[in-house]
Amino acid sequence: MTLWHMRLLRQTASTKGKFMPKYLIQASYTTDGLKGLLKEGGTGRRKAVDRAIEGLGGRVEQMYFAFGEDDVYLLVDIPSNTSSAALGLSISAAGGAHTKTVVLLTAEEIDEAVKQTVQYRAPGA
Repeated sequence: MTLWHMRLLRQTASTKGKFMPKYLIQASYTTDGLKGLLKEGGTGRRKAVDRAIEGLGGRVEQMYFAFGEDDVYLLVDIPSNTSSAALGLSISAAGGAHTKTVVLLTAEEIDEAVKQTVQYRAPGA
């Protein structure tokens, strides 16, 4: 199966037939962000996140609140790395949370990657 075929399999209704990369976004609330969460509740924040990501042409597959180092985990489809960067920059600029974004790859995408030849020399080698 080619990368093109794998991308077709990953398409969603919101993409209108286009491949949409998948991302894991981890967010940690700031003090101001926690105040907003207490005011709006979890469903209020989910609606705000949905609007932001849909405004970029993407969709939220899952959103979870959590205990621990990160307060929120999002599994999202966003059209491009630049759109993903725009989201992270906007969230950081607003001051409500700090985010980390991970680009997710399918097993088939890794299969395609390992087939590529890369000319690389390790430092000092």
